[in-house]
Amino acid sequence: MAGGNMATAPRATMMAPAAVVGSLSCKNPSDALRIPSSGFLSPPRPRLQLAACSSGSDFLALRSLSFSLSAPRFSSIELCSIQDSSRFKSKAIRQVRCQALECHEKKNSTYEFWDSVTDQLSGSATFAFLPLQIPQIVLNYRNLSVGNAAALAAVPWTGLLTGLLGNLSLLSYFAEKKERGAAVVQAVGVLSTYIVLVQLAFAGTMPMPIFTATAVAVVIGFLVNILNFYDLISKDIYRGWKDIITVGGVSVLSQVMWTTFEPFLPSSILPGIILLALSTAAVILERLGKLPRQISEIMGGVAAWSATLLFMWGPVAQMWTNYINPSNIKGLSVYTILLAMVGNGLLLPRALFTRDLMWFTGSSWGALMQGWGILMSMYTHKCIAGSIFIGTTVSLLLWFGNMLIMDSKANSLDSVFSPLWELLFRKG
Repeated sequence: MAGGNMATAPRATMMAPAAVVGSLSCKNPSDALRIPSSGFLSPPRPRLQLAACSSGSDFLALRSLSFSLSAPRFSSIELCSIQDSSRFKSKAIRQVRCQALECHEKKNSTYEFWDSVTDQLSGSATFAFLPLQIPQIVLNYRNLSVGNAAALAAVPWTGLLTGLLGNLSLLSYFAEKKERGAAVVQAVGVLSTYIVLVQLAFAGTMPMPIFTATAVAVVIGFLVNILNFYDLISKDIYRGWKDIITVGGVSVLSQVMWTTFEPFLPSSILPGIILLALSTAAVILERLGKLPRQISEIMGGVAAWSATLLFMWGPVAQMWTNYINPSNIKGLSVYTILLAMVGNGLLLPRALFTRDLMWFTGSSWGALMQGWGILMSMYTHKCIAGSIFIGTTVSLLLWFGNMLIMDSKANSLDSVFSPLWELLFRKG
């Protein structure tokens, strides 16, 4: 926050770069400014120039008071007195006592349009991800119905369990952000994977104690996240759940990464155990307030980032397998790969629009590596036609280009690359 010279003006204006998103006028002494929860500011760090009112005056004495918000949505900001606010200390916000400031929003029509479209696109991604497990579910059902339970041993329950834990962690992340479309995608992933695990447990190929613990985690996870989405659960209970998925995500990620290279590394569960102990200790120290503030802030995003890295590691493991054993490529389904690429591609515009780096990183990696990258390896080994690979490449480039153009127009930015700059460096 910076101070400035006093001057008179009829209003103060809340501005994003090159776009006015609201204006303020002065009435009714001693009231506080409240910005409606429907206000959705862009970019994620909007600047607000605030006018301090002189008592009994109809004019606004402009003081250069500005601050940045790290989140693109917020419900209200109360302006009380010129002093440091402990509530907003981490965001460098000062509060100001003044007369009431009314917010008259001026919205960019392109912004509103793209906000709505990206929300609908993220919700429609469900239809791309939903069919991913259906073929496996149907095949398992057929084998079980004819008494061929042994066939289900070919389905690795460890990989499915890893994916389920990743979905569960990201479900918590998006439910907390109130991103309904993305949360539904993760919920579908949890349910579809859980159905396959039920079949494996019924066939006896998944240990029953592990399945029981998984079932309990799924039920608790869904219940906690639904209640948190509608603000019906205490923050302490939800924080406890986040601590659990943080510890679980870090330990599982480390073990999965080690296991990928076990042909060249000794088989061991030591990486998972070490990270389990370290992450548990970090969570306990954070609860006791013994960690530096910077590390405590990082801890809040560890669960979501570990889940994202789990999904990002999947294509790496697949491409490594293809490299050491090219014959495996012929067993890959091009339709499954295309569905995964389409699903992640549909999530990308919303991730960029909300300036969510973690979300954008995971979705772009899924579209480029899990989709296009594996298709490229299939094309180089002549497992798919060149027309499929070239058509997919051109479509993906057009999709990325249109996404950048629309986002820059919606936010009144000068360059199509400005959204990426803001995403990466939080400028503006």
